[in-house]
Amino acid sequence: QVQLVASGGGLVQTGGSRRLSCETTEQIFSTYTMGWFRQAPGKEREFVAWITWSGGLTDYAGSVKGRFTISKDNAKNTVYLQMNSLKPEDTAVYYCAADRSSFPNTDWPYWEYWGQGTQVTVSS
Repeated sequence: QVQLVASGGGLVQTGGSRRLSCETTEQIFSTYTMGWFRQAPGKEREFVAWITWSGGLTDYAGSVKGRFTISKDNAKNTVYLQMNSLKPEDTAVYYCAADRSSFPNTDWPYWEYWGQGTQVTVSS
């Protein structure tokens, strides 16, 4: 059974930083593209960022580019999402996901595996 365990959410002030983590199995971590999505109340789940299994290619949503960074720790089978300069509109439940494509579709239904969400709340 594939497991993706997300953590690191919490309450942060506008302009602050937060790092999310997503731990998975070695098989998934070493062969799948890993990504982050988010869903705000009353809104569709949206793409945030992804990183290929090699870590050599990344992609970001325009709304987070330059503020968020996705990275991998091979020793820990963990993907991180470093979020800086947070804004109230970043408030959402953040989900990590995995997909076998090396250049995945950014629409969430195409992604194969999902972790549980972690809430990030940015106060104004």
